Amino acid sequence: MPEAGYRHHWIDGSPIELPVGKAVCVGRNYAEHARELGNAVPDEPVLFMKPASAIVGLDEPLHLPEGQGAVHHEVEMAVLMGERLRRADAEQARYAIHGYGLALDLTLRELQNRLKEQGQPWERAKAFDGALPLSGFVEARGISIKQNLRVALEVNGELRQHGDTGQMLMPTFALLSHISHCFTLEPGDLVLTGTPAGVGPLASGDRLRMHLGNVLSASATIA
Repeated sequence: MPEAGYRHHWIDGSPIELPVGKAVCVGRNYAEHARELGNAVPDEPVLFMKPASAIVGLDEPLHLPEGQGAVHHEVEMAVLMGERLRRADAEQARYAIHGYGLALDLTLRELQNRLKEQGQPWERAKAFDGALPLSGFVEARGISIKQNLRVALEVNGELRQHGDTGQMLMPTFALLSHISHCFTLEPGDLVLTGTPAGVGPLASGDRLRMHLGNVLSASATIA
């Protein structure tokens, strides 16, 4: 289960009547981010998962793992599923989205690099408790499908990450379609759509400010 008391909610704080499910995450969906970590730009999405137990709300101070090396921030647009999606096309995927939010894909970077060198899965570096801080959501019907949304993160007032959804190697609806041919997406599941360049370490006391276009902003503090 996710953090005690966590549930999906709208940006005004009202609850969303959906279960808290898994998060399917997409690595290297922004070319510049792939390059900054020395990775090849992939021919198809790199997929991994975080369990519901990794999810915490951004409205509480964030606690970083201790004694495991640097924890990097990766700001992302999060998609909340409202309908079951299995082997769907992009148009079906569009209508299965319930809301959009902001997420941090927290990453134990040194551990991830060791696991990659050994050819092992990433989950120990990506799916630990608290590895997915999440904002409230805005309704999908309020977002123009033709609009490229800015995805940005400021740390202590300094702009660290910025890009927009038009830079995604696989756009949102096509991405959901692709995932649905690998894993069934259930109502309450999340899809993290990738992070722009500029990732880096977090430290105790850091103040974060995240943006999704002009429709959503969220703040957080590192405990």
